[in-house]
Amino acid sequence: MDKVADRLRVTRRAVVAAGLTVPAIARAQSRTVRLIVPFAPGGGSDVLARLMAPSFGNELGAGVVVENRAGAGSQIGAEAVMRSPPDGTTLLFGDTPLATIPALQAAAGRPIPFEAARDFAPVTAVAAAPAILVVAANAPWRDLKAFLDDARARPGALNVASGGVASSTHLMIELLRLRAGVQITHVPYRGAGAALQDLVAGNVQASVQAMATGGQVVSSGQVRVIGVAAERRIPELPDAPTLREQGVDLLASFWWGILGPKGMPDDLVDRTYRAAQAAMGSEAVTARLPSLGLERLQLGPADFTRFLAAETARWREVVQTAGIKPE
Repeated sequence: MDKVADRLRVTRRAVVAAGLTVPAIARAQSRTVRLIVPFAPGGGSDVLARLMAPSFGNELGAGVVVENRAGAGSQIGAEAVMRSPPDGTTLLFGDTPLATIPALQAAAGRPIPFEAARDFAPVTAVAAAPAILVVAANAPWRDLKAFLDDARARPGALNVASGGVASSTHLMIELLRLRAGVQITHVPYRGAGAALQDLVAGNVQASVQAMATGGQVVSSGQVRVIGVAAERRIPELPDAPTLREQGVDLLASFWWGILGPKGMPDDLVDRTYRAAQAAMGSEAVTARLPSLGLERLQLGPADFTRFLAAETARWREVVQTAGIKPE
């Protein structure tokens, strides 16, 4: 017992020498960070958030709890974070709709709830997945040119499926229509997965998908990729040319990032950024990214803020030009 007491006294002296107290250590170990995913469980955002959460928590020295707050195209979860204290204990695992919501709400005649670059504390962008244009495996089009030539010859005859009216995939379809100068018919579904299923079944001719969503059916040969909206060909699809290679200047990706409430102190933002990037670089995460069709991003707070502002401006132009109205 004397030896145990001696060890405890030594430990306490070391703690005091470090400028800490035993209660302070206990509080640090019990600290919990809520990572709000503004979508239902099981989707791409939820999978990635839960994949990185354990390492993220280790880097922060806190427990990270993933909390799903779905609704209104991610607006409900985003606004919950906006209303939270800027102390780093509530963070948003946001994605592409953060940049589309302002324009869509304005188009519907509703108040704009937020501008992501202005009304949050952007921390870091962690991953992206390029948009891909896919057709059924037995479709007659072998490349984008053949598809667009057919669309021009038969205006409105070709159907392209999305994950819903005013969804990110819908906006990307409209961007393709504008950039390529073709008339194609948008067919909305209740989710990207349902659109993909109907494409495989032959009920629509094409669909815009995230690689993260369509990767499995692509690898199984059930659909064919005729264009990737990325700067260069991606490792998962080395034989699939980019849209730019085929004459359509279009870059479009689905992305994911972490934001805090506006007013988070700069040192806390930086610490959270470094912890998130360390988690994304952990073996547990990097080993899974290729199978999820994701590319790691490492944008810091300033770069992420500029990225959000540029994305918001771009999708506002698409919504206004295409006359998109949310349901």
